[in-house]
Amino acid sequence: MTPTRATASENPRAGQAANASNQNVQGLDAAQLEQLADLKARDREVRAHEAAHQAVGGQYAGAISYVYERGPDGAQYAVGGEVSIDTAPVDGDPQATIEKMRTVRAAALAPAEPSPQDRAVAAQAMQLMLQAQAELASELSERDESAGVSADSAEPRRVSQDASSAYQSVSGLGLDTEARPTSEPFRATA
Repeated sequence: MTPTRATASENPRAGQAANASNQNVQGLDAAQLEQLADLKARDREVRAHEAAHQAVGGQYAGAISYVYERGPDGAQYAVGGEVSIDTAPVDGDPQATIEKMRTVRAAALAPAEPSPQDRAVAAQAMQLMLQAQAELASELSERDESAGVSADSAEPRRVSQDASSAYQSVSGLGLDTEARPTSEPFRATA
C-alpha cells in the first residue's frame, strides 16, 4: 500500500486549517481581530448587565440605552449602557415606598458585577427605604397613642427610634434626597 496525500477536500481538518489562514476575508490584521474579539465580548457583557437591571427593575425601569463603538469590521458594538430607574418615593405611602425601594435596590445590584453607579443607586434606595420605615413606625406610634394604647407598648417607639438611627447613619453618606433627581441611570463602565 502506498501512502497518499490528503487534499483539503478529503480531510476536513486540513481544509479547516487552510480556511483559517484565509478566513479573514475582510482583510483584518491580527491586532484588528483581537480588537474585534474584545468588542464582541464587551458587547455581550454590557447587554447582559443592562438586561439584568431592566428585568429586575420591572415597572420602575426605563428602556435600555447603549453607547456604541464601531469595530474594525464596520459593525456597531455596545461598549456602555444605562437603564433609568424611578427612585422617587411614593407620596403619602411609606409602605409602598419601602416595597418600591426594595425593587430599586435589587435592580441596582442585579448584574454579576455592579458598577460604582449601581452601588450608589442601591445606597440611595436603602436610604429612602430606611426613611420610609422611620415614617411608617412614627405613623404607627401616633396611631397607637391616639387610640389610647398604654405606655407599656414601647415596641412601635423602639422600631421608630431604630429606623431613625439607621436613617441618620445612612444619611451621613452625604446623599441628599431632596437635591437628587427622581430617576437614576445604571451605567455599565468600561
